Amino acid sequence: MSDPSPAKPFSFYIPVRPDWLALRAEEAIEPDLPIVDPHHHLWDRDRPGGGYLLGALLDDLGSGHRIVATVFIQCRAMYRAGGPAALRPLGEVEFANGIAAMSASGQYGATRVAAGIVGYADLTLGAAVEETLEAYRRYGGERLRGVRYSTSRDDDPVLAHPSYQPAPGLMGQATFREGFARLAKYGLSFDSWLYHPQIDELADLARAFPETPIVLDHAGGPLGAGRYAGRRAEVFADWSAAMRRLAACPNAHVKLGGLAQAVNGFGFETAALPPDSATLAAAWQPYVAHCLDSFGAARCMFESNFPVDKGSYSYGIFWNACKRLVAGASESEKAAVFHGTAAKFYRLDPPAECAAA
Repeated sequence: MSDPSPAKPFSFYIPVRPDWLALRAEEAIEPDLPIVDPHHHLWDRDRPGGGYLLGALLDDLGSGHRIVATVFIQCRAMYRAGGPAALRPLGEVEFANGIAAMSASGQYGATRVAAGIVGYADLTLGAAVEETLEAYRRYGGERLRGVRYSTSRDDDPVLAHPSYQPAPGLMGQATFREGFARLAKYGLSFDSWLYHPQIDELADLARAFPETPIVLDHAGGPLGAGRYAGRRAEVFADWSAAMRRLAACPNAHVKLGGLAQAVNGFGFETAALPPDSATLAAAWQPYVAHCLDSFGAARCMFESNFPVDKGSYSYGIFWNACKRLVAGASESEKAAVFHGTAAKFYRLDPPAECAAA
């Protein structure tokens, strides 16, 4: 008997296939409901699916949902080519500010793209990170709202991010915390991207710095690939207990989304047709329900995580899934998870559409 064919190599990024995405279309559910999308990226780089600049985002925003504002999240885009390493990330905030200024002109539609901006600062520099934060204050523009530092790591090398190699237990290290302590001084929030076994590390950080608003991206990163493949019930038990502990920290919030990455292992991208919104809602219901029960709607916000999640479904279908997930919620709860929580956390001036909702 011949040896079985080797398993397909794991790819961290799922390629975007426009022809495949076009095989599934839906009318927008509750199209008049205002939405703040608090987590998307913009870039121009060689990555599966290609670049994702303002034109591509506008195409997705035109899916029939009422996206009134967005928040740009750090993604290593347009860093400066030269100068001190600690200041090169300023280029990303300058880039996002330029996109935001274009959007604010009104020539690109009603959505306020990048109304809030989350950049990067190397918190492991300790007190020296103030040089970066001071530069953000001078050059970052009025839209800068926070810093994201990705600590996602696992002992399984398959799950290693190609661009981030954080040290184990990084959030507990003295120099990291020395840098983190500077965020409150500059009025900045913290976006955390990690994997579910690291949630307790974030909870410890949140307890140590109760004055700093923290949001956990991508529903806390429940893993379903590598050594976690086929262990979804076990992972859910560990994830849900850790999320409950994090929710005990009043300064902790959570983004509901980002669950279509390859590391989550749902495999939507492997089907002959893209998933419909009912399929997505069924897969995510336990996670979203637990977050809402643990944190409450006032500390939860739906996020698209586009274009990263675009390898698995289209923008409009994602928001339909979100609306299905909270179909039985009160109007005030819907307002919170779709725009209120995000606008408050990122200190956005409430769009007129939200104020009237």
